[in-house]
Amino acid sequence: MKTLIPRRVRVAALALSAVAALASGALLPTGATAAPAPADETPHLTKAGPTSVAYVEVNNHSMANVGKYTLAGGDNVFDVAVIFAANINYDTGTKKATLHFNENVQRVLDNAATEIRPLQDKGIKVVLSVLGNHQGAGFANFPSQQAAADYAGLLSDAVTRYGLDGIDFDDEYAEYGKNGTGQPNDSSFVHLVTALRGNLPDKIISLYNIGPAAARLSYGGVDLATVFDYAWNPYYGTWQVPRIGLPKSQLSPAAVHIGATSPSTVAALARRTVDEGYGVFLTYNLDGSDRSTDVSAFTRELYGQDAVYEP
Repeated sequence: MKTLIPRRVRVAALALSAVAALASGALLPTGATAAPAPADETPHLTKAGPTSVAYVEVNNHSMANVGKYTLAGGDNVFDVAVIFAANINYDTGTKKATLHFNENVQRVLDNAATEIRPLQDKGIKVVLSVLGNHQGAGFANFPSQQAAADYAGLLSDAVTRYGLDGIDFDDEYAEYGKNGTGQPNDSSFVHLVTALRGNLPDKIISLYNIGPAAARLSYGGVDLATVFDYAWNPYYGTWQVPRIGLPKSQLSPAAVHIGATSPSTVAALARRTVDEGYGVFLTYNLDGSDRSTDVSAFTRELYGQDAVYEP
């Protein structure tokens, strides 16, 4: 069976062939002499393709792991690193949602100089994911627009205080109704995200496409498709296009669990991402092991290059 070579690989190969031919004088007119290339000059393949996202379970792993992977051409493998995760908690005394950092998330934020800034210095965006915590508070049950705006203020304050690049919403484990909280309503999430965008006009706001909030993306003439930067499939090892009116360039229908999703499935999902013109590729649970084989399974398809791990 004939093997189809990805277009980027073919282009890169042709470019390298041309460099070699020029160096040997094969493409020069008769009598012309090629200028010698510097001895240490090597071709650099510029990354072009979907945005790669890495969620890191900071209860177990370091954010610094995201910066340890480059493509063979030298560019970062990952474009966005997600701190997983802060929590939306509920204060039964004040009857308000609160923003909670467990000891591991707090450690990452307090040690931004070693956990966050090195990634940002490489050009990798660092985003904080916020997750329900079994207390009844969620993104879809604020009792008023003001309550939603107040919570948006907590999120934007955290982004500013710790020098982050945005917020990711993951509406799982809220247990709506617990502690006397309300059930999901149609307005809350729209009010929350709209207020957050007003506070953070130039930051990333992303949607882990799951839960009651993800099913309530428009209200009062406001469509959150005009507000979010990205949305992605939350089910690892599968293909599912998020139901939000974002362009393909901002969607990841593919989701993979690094080290758990088989390399063949990873490669197939990455290939489909390129073939169908989607612009984001989501990965989860990057740990501290050398995962270059797993990572290369998608970088070959997305960028035509292997991944290199540098401890």
